[in-house]
Amino acid sequence: METVAARLMGETARERADGTPTWRSLGLETMASLLVVSLSRVGDRFFESQCQWPRTHPLNERDTTVAHHPLIAVETTRQIAAAVERWHLPSAGRPACEVRSVSLGLRPSATPTESGSATDLSVRVILGDVVVRDGGPASFRVTAEYLHAGQPFATCAMRLAEPQPRESSPTAPPSLPGLLHPAAAAVGAACDADVLLARGPQGRLVIAPRDPAHPVLLPGAPGHLTTSAVLEAGRQAVLLSSGMAARAVVGLHADVASPVPARGAAVEVAGERGRARFAVTVAGRVLATGAVSLLRP
Repeated sequence: METVAARLMGETARERADGTPTWRSLGLETMASLLVVSLSRVGDRFFESQCQWPRTHPLNERDTTVAHHPLIAVETTRQIAAAVERWHLPSAGRPACEVRSVSLGLRPSATPTESGSATDLSVRVILGDVVVRDGGPASFRVTAEYLHAGQPFATCAMRLAEPQPRESSPTAPPSLPGLLHPAAAAVGAACDADVLLARGPQGRLVIAPRDPAHPVLLPGAPGHLTTSAVLEAGRQAVLLSSGMAARAVVGLHADVASPVPARGAAVEVAGERGRARFAVTVAGRVLATGAVSLLRP
């Protein structure tokens, strides 16, 4: 009888041979979450990937024709990084690396829209800054350039590293009374379930997800925010504070220094010329920082 370990090893070998990942191998909850169609190595540090973004992705608007949400590029890059780590980096049987920082640059004029079922994309991928410790990856960086019909429209750089100890994170308040969630449109979200923020009695912005188990931002209802959720919380906070539309965003960046509780962290925004910075804090301690670049009005 084939053991579970043997079956998984066989699946990994087949995936590596034909360059086709599966949703199980990338740790996804459902097949519908899979955005990466293929990944192939074309050099020592270079890869090519084919991806597909469905029009009905949970983050997209529910319109006949949609412009894909920028966080879909971040999630796709995360899946590509997971495939690179699984197939092309040494394994020591340790937990997979997690995302620590993300930088996303966008060209709104070249961003594809979709009125059919899905948008087909090609991706150029560079692997760099690989650090190996005790036989496995301690950290690495992936940079992905996204192209549609041969035209580049987004670049996402992502640094991954060994999981951080959750006990190092401060505890957020156990209850958050009197919260008022903004409308989805005010934070550039497609629906109320995508809203991550709320205002407290003193008008302070805090992270309080409307859907604690959001299928993209918080899959499986984790006790701490994913880096994608931190990035999206910062984007929403900047749009809410500036009053600008989602299409004004041309760049996103986030660095997570310590695990951020899934609920209760405060978000502070400081505007600058052409961009806004944000900081995520708990009890006065800064756990994450980031910035949102905006088109000038």
